[in-house]
Amino acid sequence: MTVETGTEAQQTPPQQSSLATVAARNLASTTKSAPQMQEITSRWLLRMLPWVETKGGTYRVNRRLSYTVGDGRIEFVQDGARVRVIPRELGELALLRDFEDEAVLGAIADRCVQRDFRPGEVLVERGNAAEAIHLIAHGRVSQTSLGKYGDDAVVAVLADGDRFGENALLDADAQWDYTATAETAGTLLTLSRADFNEVIATAPDLQEHLRRFGSLSLKNQNKHGEAEIAMSAGHTGEPSLPGTFVDYELNPREYELSVAQTVLRIHTRVSDLYNGPHNQTEEQLRLTIEALRERQEHELVNNPEFGLLHNADFKQRIQSHDGQPTPDDMDELLCRRRGTKFFFAHPRAIAAFGRELNARGLYPDHVDVGGQSVPAWRGVPVLPCNKIPITKENTTSIIAMRTGEDNQGVVGLRQTGLPEEFEPGLSVRFMGINEQAIMSYLVTTYYSAAILVPDALGVLENVQIARRID
Repeated sequence: MTVETGTEAQQTPPQQSSLATVAARNLASTTKSAPQMQEITSRWLLRMLPWVETKGGTYRVNRRLSYTVGDGRIEFVQDGARVRVIPRELGELALLRDFEDEAVLGAIADRCVQRDFRPGEVLVERGNAAEAIHLIAHGRVSQTSLGKYGDDAVVAVLADGDRFGENALLDADAQWDYTATAETAGTLLTLSRADFNEVIATAPDLQEHLRRFGSLSLKNQNKHGEAEIAMSAGHTGEPSLPGTFVDYELNPREYELSVAQTVLRIHTRVSDLYNGPHNQTEEQLRLTIEALRERQEHELVNNPEFGLLHNADFKQRIQSHDGQPTPDDMDELLCRRRGTKFFFAHPRAIAAFGRELNARGLYPDHVDVGGQSVPAWRGVPVLPCNKIPITKENTTSIIAMRTGEDNQGVVGLRQTGLPEEFEPGLSVRFMGINEQAIMSYLVTTYYSAAILVPDALGVLENVQIARRID
């Protein structure tokens, strides 16, 4: 029926003739999904690492005796605009390794002179006398030398914690065989040979330490610093053959299994009454284990004791030449080891590398890994790992590794056969029901990672992932 009101007509709502859907839902069963979780990632690192059974909870890495010392990075402290080197950090210099007289180290640190530099400033010039060591507190420095065909060639790119000119402290005839140029503004500390000699003159213990260092450097060793194995080749007749043996490190590194644990609590009323259509205990346990595995992968990357980023050999760490992850940088990272099996990078770093490929008109390969097509460079899979940190300056790292015990690579460590084992290396133990009727389950996983030889793992550091402004 239409009711006229002035010039407007209003339609009376039709009367309901069937059951509404809102009321009907009271009699219907709702279809429910299992609990979802955003934290779950692909966890390629956990999937690709070969896992070694570690009985006794400890894994010892035996290596051939090595004479290489003092190849770490140096740390500094900042007080306003003033930067000072931490005296004990001077032990990272080869000639001061294992020297523990803090008073002498403090005297050497006090003689380091701060120097601030600007982008493009030449810090040392090839052919000039080398009379000091330079410790880079902050900034990037490129080293260039004269190539075979008369053009300049980049020798290396150095960054925070690196140094150059270490041989200048003991060699009065040392010369710079490269030119060091600042790529960014920064700060370095300089220790001259004259100041170092003044400290030596007043420190008998340091004099004896340097004599031992000189005798160590004269020992026969290969290019990796390992004790040489004497042999003869290409001879004729019946010469006396050299005798030899393979010496081992007296104090090999041992990796103890780390642990990640949590206590899962579930009220008995929940598990008794609300188990359909999904089992509450199973779903709670599933999501807890997912979170525990995520933490496990984070620790394998970032743990100071055994994490890959902290334990990569300093000789296997390189700097990007212009900040962006270019194909040239990936090639340099790749060539530093035989049989590189995987690259691992933050997804944003992979995107930055893709932009660099696009800018050069290149297209990455794709390879099959576990039935999934993933991008690759030179046939090596580039796998995402969001556990690799990104700094506030929008820089990150890219990891390259060789894996497996047979290849002297990187291996994961775990122990299976645990009491009440739920997954390999992970156990779920019922802890009882308390007076509040709450059940408790102890969820535990044990793990670690070991780098069998230094060149098994390499890191491209300070990779800029912010988009370049053209």
